[in-house]
Amino acid sequence: MAGFKGPSKQLDGSNYHSDSVLSEINVTPLVDVMLVLLIVFMISAPLMQQGVQVDLPKTNSPSLSEQEKPVVIVVTREGKVEIEKHDISGQVSDKLRAMFEKREKKEIFIQADQGIPYGNVAAVMAQAQAAGIHRIGLVTAPKER
Repeated sequence: MAGFKGPSKQLDGSNYHSDSVLSEINVTPLVDVMLVLLIVFMISAPLMQQGVQVDLPKTNSPSLSEQEKPVVIVVTREGKVEIEKHDISGQVSDKLRAMFEKREKKEIFIQADQGIPYGNVAAVMAQAQAAGIHRIGLVTAPKER
């Protein structure tokens, strides 16, 4: 037992080994694995970005619109009903029915002057509903603080 050093006493009475073992983690295998993974992902990433060529079937259906512009009906202080500066006062229902014939999203926004009677706005809303439009929004201005 020449090479064995048993516990020795410190001055305060606690035991310790004079040849204590230091715990260290060898990071070389970890770095090797990470470099291999980096190379694998660098090679496979461009392959994942390429799409598969597909020959789509041809149909006669109309193409989907990218973004349908919202329809805003303006009711002026004089009681005129306009769409894009065109007066449609007497034929609101017919014009809306023609405009929304091929539209998928059937909604309008009504921008009415605050000085006109509520009955005029309600009449425009009723004509829009008669044209098959059931989503009607009222445009307002934000309240000043």
